[in-house]
Amino acid sequence: MTNVLLELAPSRRRGRPLGIYSVCSSHHWVLEAACDQAVEDGSVLLVEATSNQVNHRGGYTGMLPEDFQRYLSAIAASRGLGPEKLILGGDHLGPNPWRHLPAKEAMEEAESTVRAYARAGFRKIHLDASMACGGDPPALSDEVIARRAAALCAAAEEESLEPKPLYVIGTEVPTPGGATEELHQLAVTSRDAAVETLAVHRRIFNEIGLGHVWPRVIALVVQPGVEFDHTSVSDYNPARVAHLSQLLDQEQTLVYEAHSTDYQRPEAYRNLVRDGFAILKVGPALTFAMREALDALARIEAELLPEKQCSQLLEVIEQVMLRDRGNWEQHYTGDARTVRLLLRYSYSDRVRYYWNNHEIQQAVEILLSNLSRVAIPETMLSAFLPDQYRAVRAGTLKADARALIVHRIRQVLLPYAQACAP
Repeated sequence: MTNVLLELAPSRRRGRPLGIYSVCSSHHWVLEAACDQAVEDGSVLLVEATSNQVNHRGGYTGMLPEDFQRYLSAIAASRGLGPEKLILGGDHLGPNPWRHLPAKEAMEEAESTVRAYARAGFRKIHLDASMACGGDPPALSDEVIARRAAALCAAAEEESLEPKPLYVIGTEVPTPGGATEELHQLAVTSRDAAVETLAVHRRIFNEIGLGHVWPRVIALVVQPGVEFDHTSVSDYNPARVAHLSQLLDQEQTLVYEAHSTDYQRPEAYRNLVRDGFAILKVGPALTFAMREALDALARIEAELLPEKQCSQLLEVIEQVMLRDRGNWEQHYTGDARTVRLLLRYSYSDRVRYYWNNHEIQQAVEILLSNLSRVAIPETMLSAFLPDQYRAVRAGTLKADARALIVHRIRQVLLPYAQACAP
């Protein structure tokens, strides 16, 4: 199942760049959409969980790695995607959830998480020990980061069965979930920084007896100048990363992994894959599209039903987020009107952390139940979900609320799928 990951670098050398997109979400509609896209394309699907989201203590989803594996496998089976077409990955596996602890304790927690991922059959692991922990200086040296990453790798190797995991290293990534301040000119990773990261990791892997693992280090995370903040997107500029693409001609077993590729123009994904950024991470854009579909359906509901019968989904979401500010307060600032707009419309999509809230789940179910009992007029689809309207008119999509939501999410996935095909 991991052969496609091992083919990324060789395919580029042969002049037929191959890519793979990585779905970073745990929401069942997002995963259903991703499975449907993979089935239609006949492709492999890569889904990744982060150490904050899923870890040996449950993470914010409450799932252990084996729970996530079972959850995803069940969704894949329900959509007709066989287990041989599914790759599980772990993103940012390291001490991040425990960085408030002293470094030794934080790394012990991180190693336990990595072991749990390896036992559960996760085959692609991003080793990320870049964050400072209790007692550390604000910025860690390449040496410290690499030694901690190697310790995590050793833990995964001890715990994993065959086939052994494939690894991603490197730490020059955007702020998870998008920037918290306005974007200006993003600094692209320099050639010297990339060379140094590789050299230090390779040396330390060899020093501690992990030299045999190095051929399974398949990608390096760098910053190619793609990012988004609350209201804008930094678009990919191939000219700014020519030095990184050229470096891959020397490091012929590696490709780059690009984080925060959400919201790029379709041609950017083709260019990224061509230039060696063969692993494309996408997450917030998927739940952003899902939220857009739910917003539209809630507005349709308000047109079709008496107010007292409606789900009031949009109002419930706002009330819950204003009451429970922990997942957005450090990200959204400004006056009340600005914050209200960010809560609903920000590219960073902090709403995604609230879909498991009981009140919001209940409102979503009321919305779906209400719309299942009425026929949604095509004219309303045209007004609120015009792309889905065209698919309904073409006879390729049912005017069913769940189907409309999944279709909207797949619109985000399609340019990734088209760009990743050789």
